[in-house]
Amino acid sequence: MAEELEQPEMQPETPQETEAEAVAEAVVDHSDRFKWYILHAYSGFERKVRESILSRIQAFGLAERVGRVMIPTESVTEIVNGKKRTTEKVFLPGYVMIEMDLDNQLWHVLKDTPKVTGFLGTGDKPVALSEEEVSSLLFRDDKVAEKPRLKIKFSKNESVRITDGPFANFNGVVDEINEDRETLKVMVTIFGRSTPVELEFGKVEKIE
Repeated sequence: MAEELEQPEMQPETPQETEAEAVAEAVVDHSDRFKWYILHAYSGFERKVRESILSRIQAFGLAERVGRVMIPTESVTEIVNGKKRTTEKVFLPGYVMIEMDLDNQLWHVLKDTPKVTGFLGTGDKPVALSEEEVSSLLFRDDKVAEKPRLKIKFSKNESVRITDGPFANFNGVVDEINEDRETLKVMVTIFGRSTPVELEFGKVEKIE
């Protein structure tokens, strides 16, 4: 990886761009050949993988074949020591989205990126996302409504159904419970892969 290489101008230099800017540019069609794909990365290394990808495509002269490289995030508002704080949080650990004109060379360059385990797909055939799937991952509601504390009790390994957001009507299993933040970590099968998704109590219901 060439650490000193400049990133392509069409790529953001940091992941701190606003949600509106990211969404607005993410849906721009660079050409009829450009499609969105998902790379699986080690959980917790999503931003590092994104930086490595930007450097590698520049080093291999592939910048014209790649559009946006994005990590699905959402704005999360928390109350910390009595003060409201909003941060950008990765909501699909291990996923990096890439808009590109994929060919064999680009496939090898991306697959060989450190901390990358492979593409979303079957065997060695990456699967392009549909417009609906791209929208569900990139259009996020970053407004957290003020509401009273919910008196709902959940248990680990309990089956639940998601009632709101891009994963509405998905079923999952409770993995962790945070009473103070009123959130659950629910294991949901997305694209054939079990993925932890953090949800507020109010966006989940028990399956009777």
